[in-house]
Amino acid sequence: MATLIIRNVDEEVKKRLMRRAAENGRSTEAEVRSILKSATDEASWLAEWFDLLPGFTGINLELPKRSAPRDLELFDHDS
Repeated sequence: MATLIIRNVDEEVKKRLMRRAAENGRSTEAEVRSILKSATDEASWLAEWFDLLPGFTGINLELPKRSAPRDLELFDHDS
């Protein structure tokens, strides 16, 4: 495991982190690890990005019409 030191953290940010950690039943250090993991999780990042787009409900694509399936030709490899 790596060690990360963060200097000059605003006192109000520290208080909010401590409050959040207490609400989640873990230490401040464990809370920061959880926040960092969540912030760097690709799926989480993408979901948060979509949340920033007001009214975004997805993308509707028109599918092309399909033609009838072709006949399947089976070959006898022995002949």
